[in-house]
Amino acid sequence: MPRVPWPLPPRLADLLIAAVVAVFTGADVVVNVPGYRQADQVTWLLFAVSIGALLFRSGRPVAVTLVTGAACAGWALYGHIGELLNLPVMVALYAMAVQGDRRRTVRTGVIAALVSGIVSVIAGLDVVQPEGAPVLEMLWPLVPLLLGEVVRARHELLREYAARAARAEADREREALRKVEQERLRIAREVHDVVAHTVSAMTVQAGVALDALDARPELARRAMRQVRLSGKEAIQELRATMGVLRGPADEAGVTAPAPRLGELPELADRVRATGLRLTVHADTGDREVPHLVELAAYRIVQEALTNVIKHASARHAAVSVTLAGDRLAVEVTDDGHPSTTPQGGAHGYGLVGMRERATALGGTVEAGPRAVGGWRVFASLPVGGAAA
Repeated sequence: MPRVPWPLPPRLADLLIAAVVAVFTGADVVVNVPGYRQADQVTWLLFAVSIGALLFRSGRPVAVTLVTGAACAGWALYGHIGELLNLPVMVALYAMAVQGDRRRTVRTGVIAALVSGIVSVIAGLDVVQPEGAPVLEMLWPLVPLLLGEVVRARHELLREYAARAARAEADREREALRKVEQERLRIAREVHDVVAHTVSAMTVQAGVALDALDARPELARRAMRQVRLSGKEAIQELRATMGVLRGPADEAGVTAPAPRLGELPELADRVRATGLRLTVHADTGDREVPHLVELAAYRIVQEALTNVIKHASARHAAVSVTLAGDRLAVEVTDDGHPSTTPQGGAHGYGLVGMRERATALGGTVEAGPRAVGGWRVFASLPVGGAAA
């Protein structure tokens, strides 16, 4: 059981308490009830033993209780009657209750009450007739024990409150770190999707421009204009993504909203500029799709098309986004060769990012070759519950 803290060092506190008890108990030793034994050498010896024992109250409460209790019983049996002669043992009992536990306090209370009653009876028969009855003499040791138990329980409660506060603070810190990690992963996915898609498209367009530079300069110029346009759009998206790291945008800042399904036609135009024939079908009816679901669906389509451009050697691709019931179905297919469509393999973070986005919303992503040739990416995203 940890010791109850004092505002003073324990040794100094013991000394001050012993001094205060000595003043009150000494006054009672000096002035005794007329007709009873007055103070003599034995009385002062018991007094010195009691006060000296209190100097070790903090470190040895059980031993101090035994010594002061024996001195108090010695006074009673010797015939010295006083109202404050039991003050040293009361201080010792209080200290033992505060520094102990409930089981020890109960045992001490029972033993102290029995000993006090027995001493009262013996003193009344063999020495003098004390003023208090044995039953009352059995009760007074319980007073400091109960007071010490109350104080100890209060300190335990305060320590429990402090421990709970510390645990709550630790939980808040862990939650904050978890949210920071989630935000870091989200930003990493956004940057990957933007950079991977745009750079792949720009690489294809730059290749077209290089091949047509001499024979078809107009085609080369169109391709380079598309490269410039793709670069500007990528910069805008990166600024919007990085804006969350800087906090609220100032007047000079540029923050565009996160892409939604309504921007699929612009995405399709950039993909078609690479030479890939692309068809897009999006039908959500009149229902509103949560923003997070739209963002995830857009990024999944973007990443799937990026993989088609980079890996599939496909001539045609199709995108389908439909809302049925409480699920948004996103499908991207191409007619590339299975041997050159490693979208589901260990090529970067494309498929991993798709699955992370879907899993965060309670959805799923499947990817693999089609029986008729080519590759298929299919995502199912919930539009209710946590997503909303």
